Amino acid sequence: MATNVKKSNTDDTWFFGHPKGLVTLFFTEMWERMSYYGMRALLVLYMSGAVTGFNPGLGFTQIDAQAIYGIYVGMVYFMCIPGGWLADNILGYQRAVMIGAVIIALGHFTLALPLTQTFFLGLTLVVLGTGLLKSNISTIVGQLYKDGDARRTSGYTIFYMSINIGSFLGFLICSYLGEKIGWHWGFGAAGIGMLFGVIQYYYFRGLLGNAGIKPNDMPDEQRQVYIKWSRVTIALMGAVIVAGLLGFISVDPRAFAEYFLYFLGVVAAIYFAYLLLLAGLSSQEKKNVFLLMILFVAAMFFWSGFDQSGGSLSIFARDYTDLSVVGYVIPVGWLQFANPLFVVIFAPIFAGIWTNLARVNLNPSYPLKFAIGMFFMAISFLVMIAAVELALVSAPVGMQWLIITYLLHTWGELALSPVGLAAFSEYSPKKYQGQMFGLWFLASALGGVLAGLLGGDALVEGLESMTPVFDSMIQFYVVAGIVLVLFASVSYYLRSRNN
Repeated sequence: MATNVKKSNTDDTWFFGHPKGLVTLFFTEMWERMSYYGMRALLVLYMSGAVTGFNPGLGFTQIDAQAIYGIYVGMVYFMCIPGGWLADNILGYQRAVMIGAVIIALGHFTLALPLTQTFFLGLTLVVLGTGLLKSNISTIVGQLYKDGDARRTSGYTIFYMSINIGSFLGFLICSYLGEKIGWHWGFGAAGIGMLFGVIQYYYFRGLLGNAGIKPNDMPDEQRQVYIKWSRVTIALMGAVIVAGLLGFISVDPRAFAEYFLYFLGVVAAIYFAYLLLLAGLSSQEKKNVFLLMILFVAAMFFWSGFDQSGGSLSIFARDYTDLSVVGYVIPVGWLQFANPLFVVIFAPIFAGIWTNLARVNLNPSYPLKFAIGMFFMAISFLVMIAAVELALVSAPVGMQWLIITYLLHTWGELALSPVGLAAFSEYSPKKYQGQMFGLWFLASALGGVLAGLLGGDALVEGLESMTPVFDSMIQFYVVAGIVLVLFASVSYYLRSRNN
């Protein structure tokens, strides 16, 4: 397949009525998510597993394992900000995705080595590679469409299905190999999946045309300054990583996770303040950024609950859930099939609902859709509280409790995540688009770190500590949903008056 296609593909409708470049991004994202979720399903189980016996783990405490899990998820998405900046200003989006995919594959193959010393090195490589790939591949999706193209939201929903097909494959393959044969076999399978993604993207990137092929226009002198300081920053970051891996820097995981959460919050606040006050945006662009800031905060707290699937809910599945199916004890990670399976089933339904509502001018605003996601998340943890109370009386409980919880998570996810991608694609200032997608994923970073901290609190005393933590989360989701509804109502009223 030629890779030097120069024409735009925005008018092509080859792939389910969408630009044909979407197929390249679809399969690249599918394999990347297969590797990410496949490995993530093993992470807490491996870290908290006993150091002796069949398939020995690292023997970390639940507090440390959950904190490291949160730090890892947070770092994965935090690095999308510098990754987006590099693509905006130096690499271009297509090149950034290619480099990131290769680094991710190297990270998973490093985790596959049966050495404790390579564990954190592998995680670091996956973090760095994902920072280059994740936000930038989403940016390219948006650039396949012209401004005002009504297909954009449904295009992101199709793209979102690739994430869940990939995660389904990851849970299926990596969980079985990791839990039933050996942890490092599971990590190796994630690496092979990412290698497929690298090969597919390399040979079919020509379908993307000009979408994301070049960084932002700027004087050569300015770009050279950016390149110089990027090299210095990368060298300093590499020195810190090497010092940590060699043991010259040691940290308490829980304390680091807490400080990292504060740091990410400050970064987000400073960046939004810069955009609103110093970036020279027009009045309309500032209004758009304010809307995105509201959605950012909501998404952060949504992901703090959603990411419990790889943390506290995974431990609940392992220790308090009956996993036998017709006499066979399934891997813990297979319960997480529910989410990607439900997404594949319900994503077309949600996309159809939004499209049909739009035709009669009743399509809910972005904040209203986010509010729906919040309410679904609140209901999901009500289900989990019922499961915990039952387990306190007679554990193990049936797996249907977790399946229902994941169904509700999925409905909330479909009301929020592809919608958020579409919102950031539509309303981000054009010259900051790569960085704004990085900012969108910073919400996932904050949510991931918070998920690790909440998961540790929920498990500190076993089942007894789960109910109060989940109850606090429910209260927040309800309040946040109500605030989003009020914000949407006020915005609609002000627009009506101006018209």
